[in-house]
Amino acid sequence: MSSEEKILLGRAIKGDVESFEKLIERYQSKAYNIALRMLGNEEDAKDVIQDSFIKIYRSLRKFRGDSSFYTWIYRIVTNTCYDFLKKKNKWDNNTMSLTNYQNTLTGEIEDIKDELHRPDIILDNKENSAQIIDCLHKLSYDHKTVIILRDIQGFSYDEIAQILNCSEGTVKSRINRARSKLKEIVVSTMEQIR
Repeated sequence: MSSEEKILLGRAIKGDVESFEKLIERYQSKAYNIALRMLGNEEDAKDVIQDSFIKIYRSLRKFRGDSSFYTWIYRIVTNTCYDFLKKKNKWDNNTMSLTNYQNTLTGEIEDIKDELHRPDIILDNKENSAQIIDCLHKLSYDHKTVIILRDIQGFSYDEIAQILNCSEGTVKSRINRARSKLKEIVVSTMEQIR
């Protein structure tokens, strides 16, 4: 954490809303992108981000510095997404629509940064990217989360471990299983289309 962040955090803890807004501004875009990819709906993502920032503000005194401030923020965002899905019974694979993802897709799945154990499917257009995103939402919540954090958002294994509050070994294991499962789903989906 930079000295400027420490000052802003200290002021925010004392109730300075302007300092909190400046502090959060740095992470707002990535937090929104995580929520959007987790939920697949712009309005839901906006609601979850608003709820997340309220939780963050109310919990500032609880931040002990055991992890990076930004990983702490993203942990709250991912947990709030999970709570939202659970509460609204949105974790139903049949409710995720391809059109929804084509409209909200802000980056190609080609943005995958980690070449290890990457699915063998080469994506060459937005339609295929949207189909992959649709397949992503057929994964379990844990698998979907690690794929989004690692392959789409580009977090390191250590950062993901901090965000998910688990060991780095657990993260690597989940990523390997998630990629394998995603590949199975993609291959099956492509075969159905043919």
